[in-house]
Amino acid sequence: MKLQDSKLNSLNDYKEAYKAAVENPESFWGEIANTFEWNTPFNKVLEYDWNGEPKTEWFSGGKLNITANCLDRHVKTNPDKVALIWEPNEPQDKAIKLTYKELLESVCKFANALKNIGVSKGDRVCLYLPMVPELTIAVLACARIGAIHSVVFAGFSASALAARIQDSGSSFLITADGGFRGDKTIPLKDIADDALKSCDTIKKCVVLQHTFESVSWNKSMDLWWHDFIDGLSSVCAPEIMDSEDVLFILYTSGSTGKPKGMVHTCGGYMVYTAYSFMNVFQYNQDDIFWCTADIGWITGHSYMVYGPLALGATSVHFEGVPSHPKWNRFWDVCEKHKVTHFYTAPTAIRALAKHPTTHITKHDLSSLKVLGSVGEPINEEAWNWFDTYVGKNKLPIVDTWWQTETGGILISNLAGVTPQKPTFATLPLPGIQTALIDDKGNVLMNKEAEGILAVNFPWPSIARTIWGDHKRYQEVYFSAFPGHYFPGDGALRDLDGNYRITGRVDDVVIVSGHNLGTAPIENSINEHPKVVESAVVGYPHDIKGNALMAYVILYEATNDPELLIQEIRTLISNTIGPIAKPDRVLIVSGLPKTRSGKIMRRILRKLASNETDQLGDVSTLLNPDIVDEIKRELTI
Repeated sequence: MKLQDSKLNSLNDYKEAYKAAVENPESFWGEIANTFEWNTPFNKVLEYDWNGEPKTEWFSGGKLNITANCLDRHVKTNPDKVALIWEPNEPQDKAIKLTYKELLESVCKFANALKNIGVSKGDRVCLYLPMVPELTIAVLACARIGAIHSVVFAGFSASALAARIQDSGSSFLITADGGFRGDKTIPLKDIADDALKSCDTIKKCVVLQHTFESVSWNKSMDLWWHDFIDGLSSVCAPEIMDSEDVLFILYTSGSTGKPKGMVHTCGGYMVYTAYSFMNVFQYNQDDIFWCTADIGWITGHSYMVYGPLALGATSVHFEGVPSHPKWNRFWDVCEKHKVTHFYTAPTAIRALAKHPTTHITKHDLSSLKVLGSVGEPINEEAWNWFDTYVGKNKLPIVDTWWQTETGGILISNLAGVTPQKPTFATLPLPGIQTALIDDKGNVLMNKEAEGILAVNFPWPSIARTIWGDHKRYQEVYFSAFPGHYFPGDGALRDLDGNYRITGRVDDVVIVSGHNLGTAPIENSINEHPKVVESAVVGYPHDIKGNALMAYVILYEATNDPELLIQEIRTLISNTIGPIAKPDRVLIVSGLPKTRSGKIMRRILRKLASNETDQLGDVSTLLNPDIVDEIKRELTI
């Protein structure tokens, strides 16, 4: 059996696979896992306990190296196939294409260089690099020799970088002199130097020359990338890893503001990312897949690096931003590289929708076959714009729900195979046993229901723990509903079993004794033709206990903001009820978001509550300046 034999080609295929995965999960996942190359076969598919101290192990006893499955086996069969197309920040600069053979050679050379400075199995290596091919090479080189990579997005501040180095106990740092982001240059080496002032675990810092700007230099610690690899062999035997050995640590924001280092392991993560990539996107071997995310996020790990490479795919990696040099850049790249699969965030879609559609129509997008959405639930207006202007009402849109913690997509339609429904992630993938639970812990058995989303059985790519804090892992994900994984999201389910994510469960505000979910209120506000996006949070109120505040972004400035605010309040009153009307509505130019596009409602709640001295580190945001702007607006 080959992995491609488990590709689901019809709704009936999906139903049969889902049934098989529920009835005999060990047989189902064991067959799929056996399509990969194992140095030692696994002797047990699954062992888990979610009722006590949570433990999950997949493919116990199995030995492998993930890079051998992502690179070597494809080099044997198709060495000259393009693995990676790198599109630089500036459109006039030449794109770089690396074949599977070239990528393997580059990975092996860098892996040998890492070994030369003492990096070995189990060491943590922090990567703080822009979206360049060397980031993929460095990630895979770590995995090649069994080092644990911890990628930090190259836009985070020195304090955020330092916190992640300290928490992971990283011994080595790989960075660059700088990175390009639109018309800005990010001084990564300077930021890294600031971070290292408070990090005493780093032994060596490897620096990629990318922007060619001058940087400070520590002769005892710093090494130039090009000198580092000079003259080294392009052959490096892969370190044989246990299926449950740690592959990487990736930090995600916590509700308390302290990031969580999610731990993913080798075997199960490989199996699930490849399987989900193939089936959700219905990838074929001649397709060109483009995920617009950054490898600093789980989307980049799973669906730019490991998932596509495990399947032998060709994917586009992009250093720039959608607005540089003009708002047609995404479509220019799609046309240039004949992209077939375009996977982006609702945040990007809404930003693109604010600009003339001529940016799209002047490009030949006939190569596109599948569109995708990731990062947060997509609102109906954005979904329809994406469908109409990019998909021409004929391309499937996969609306994918998953998390850093899940490792791979858990709920999504399969492109052109299972039905799509605007704003619904739709059906769980085979092996994902979802449930809706009420606030008392009761499983809601009705087909049509709304409650708290949970998963009641393991899947291969679930994060095994939080680095250095298994107790926190248990408290966050398994204490609310023992025996279930609790992702922290609410959802509703329709009569066909389709799921719609309604927002974080902690985004439920009790106003005058009424439980109000903020997601439906936001959806109502977003229906206003002048509104691009909104966020609703609760804040303390002397009489009601809590009141609601809405932050609203408009397509363009309004001459009469008071009238618009009244229209928004009336719209909510008519669609949800008077109790849901926000006490305060603030028109803003943006919302504080993570780099993956999630709105940081924790910060908005603090701002609405006038707790501006308790915001924590906002430098890790996509747009930290917006916090100061909102502060000013609130004091006017």
